[in-house]
Amino acid sequence: MAIQASPAVSFSPSPSLELSSTNYIDTFDFDNQYLPDFVEQEFQRYGNQSIKGFLEKTASEVPSSSDLVKWSEETRLRNIAKDVERTANVFDLVGHPFRVNETILISDGSNVNAAHITATNDDDFTAVSDLSGGYTIGTTGLTIFVTGSEFAKGTNGMAQSKEAPVDIYENSPVIIKDVDEVNGSDMTQVGWIEVPAEEGGGYLWYLKSRSQTRMRFDDYLEMSMIEGKSVEAGSDAATAGKKGTEGFFEAAEQGNVFSGVADTLADFNDILARLDQQAAIEENMLFTNRSQSLAIDDMLAAQNSYGAGGTSYGVFGDEETSLNLGFTGFRRGEYDFYKTSWKYLNDPTTRGAFTGSNKVNGVLVPAGTTNVYDEVMGENANLPFLHVKYRTAGGEDRRYKSWMIGSAGGAKTTDKDTNELHLLSERCLNVCARNNFVIFKS
Repeated sequence: MAIQASPAVSFSPSPSLELSSTNYIDTFDFDNQYLPDFVEQEFQRYGNQSIKGFLEKTASEVPSSSDLVKWSEETRLRNIAKDVERTANVFDLVGHPFRVNETILISDGSNVNAAHITATNDDDFTAVSDLSGGYTIGTTGLTIFVTGSEFAKGTNGMAQSKEAPVDIYENSPVIIKDVDEVNGSDMTQVGWIEVPAEEGGGYLWYLKSRSQTRMRFDDYLEMSMIEGKSVEAGSDAATAGKKGTEGFFEAAEQGNVFSGVADTLADFNDILARLDQQAAIEENMLFTNRSQSLAIDDMLAAQNSYGAGGTSYGVFGDEETSLNLGFTGFRRGEYDFYKTSWKYLNDPTTRGAFTGSNKVNGVLVPAGTTNVYDEVMGENANLPFLHVKYRTAGGEDRRYKSWMIGSAGGAKTTDKDTNELHLLSERCLNVCARNNFVIFKS
């Protein structure tokens, strides 16, 4: 059995800039002698439609006073070279990091040889084998790393120093705006539908529109940080003066990408192997869509004492408590994973509407903080892996600005008989140590 496609999910009424027969109530026939029974409360048939919350759980907000945010992240402490080719004792590697008198290990996937480096050039180096019969390794696809160094008695020290390289990242804040306008006369019009208390309360319909403007603006603040894209040079958007901002998904795809839905222990073993090659952060949060969430539940349920297809009683195996077919976390190979459904990935008006390769099944976000060097502020700071930079300086705080203009509703700034609520924020998202993130894509 399957849920039928008809009737379809309704996406109307929707926010609109035009008057139409669908976003206003029909006038009541004055000649009708029968008074209808008005239901004052408006039913929220789609529940709480706000999709924000991801950044509130994972990110902090940090002030900034520049059009450009730059930070640096350390590179690997030790060097490793892969896919190196060898001709006798000469190894070809453009811009290699190796130095004379360093000892190295070389592997071709089958054999491992030790060697000493005796000479270096910019794009190759000479290393002599420690074996009496010479190298037993192949000549292509070699992996090499340094194990130490060896100097003869009475000789000079290391001739070259190794500088600590850094990776520089940058992002630019974007200005996000919205407005709600109502004319002064309509502000005195009493309706028969009661506006919920969280939207202003009472029977003044414009309060609902104003509240929804704020809720939609809050959603856009988060969506801009998640879905933001860097505008490429030479694009039409760049020509139009747009610069964009790097969002969470764009940055996460530069880290680790898992194709499809992770639904077996073997899948998570592969993920753990990749995390071992990164910073090996033990605590991680999984924000998933429904498919990925259920796949993890099914995978874990199959591991219990009841065998494949078995059931789990309660959170801690208490049969008397309840039948629990869902899991909020698990531990595998010294890694802890905490799982929660991400509404944004399921909502049919946002990412939940995408299919195929555009669908995001979930993200893995490392917990805790990381140390970064702020190039603009000129100082080190321990910050969450995700943090929002908002513009502020002096008396101008652009984290979340709101103001009213017009001549109605308490505003006395113009002679226009309206009341306009303006909203503004200027911000960008910094994704630090993106090599520790995993994005699950179909």
